Amino acid sequence: MMQVRIYTTKQIVAEKFSAFFKDIVTTDKSFNVALSGGSTPKIVFDYLAENFADSIDWTKVNFYWGDERCVSPTDEESNYKMTLEHLLSKISIPKENIFRILGENDPKIEAIRYGDVLEKNLPSQFEIPKFDLVILGMGDDGHTASVFPYEINLWDAKANCEVAVHPDSGQKRVTITGNIINNAEVVAFLVTGTSKAEKVKEIIKETGEYKKYPATLVKPTSGKLIWFLDNEAAKEIS
Repeated sequence: MMQVRIYTTKQIVAEKFSAFFKDIVTTDKSFNVALSGGSTPKIVFDYLAENFADSIDWTKVNFYWGDERCVSPTDEESNYKMTLEHLLSKISIPKENIFRILGENDPKIEAIRYGDVLEKNLPSQFEIPKFDLVILGMGDDGHTASVFPYEINLWDAKANCEVAVHPDSGQKRVTITGNIINNAEVVAFLVTGTSKAEKVKEIIKETGEYKKYPATLVKPTSGKLIWFLDNEAAKEIS
């Protein structure tokens, strides 16, 4: 069952999601998470580091990434670098719990390698690797992970990971595909800002050109899909 949670500001979205994250990772088992890049996750990571560094057992949390730009891990555009600076460097998490996409590698080879990493390390359901939580953002064009509208066919790829190409910059990215996302136990969208409002409305209300947007295809088989929105992103639906 899809849930839509709306908060007044981006900062409160970060705070509420962080509390949700703490609750969901408080388990006796290891917990596997696919992270997202972007401005809202950055605020989430800051808040988690500042407020939950000592109250979450990070030794039980395994971090993966839903997508990564094909750049070095020291590049300003690297999702890994952003996570390292805003979260990983500020918490006590074993290095072996961090499974980064090697953006510096040949993209096609890395997509295969990372797909194998997921296959090897995650539990399997329906013969597909299963995350406990996948965190997603959404672009102004309705893309999610790095599946863009013009390459929406990548969503249904059989491979766990594929190489995507940004439609404007031509930058290559490695992304998990739809089977992995929809096989997760919980999927959480973090979407904020006025520029997202029209697409949020079309996708959640299933109006307009919603079928063209990869974010529309996020329908976890568990039924557990949660949208965390600020008032600006939700203004067309609230």
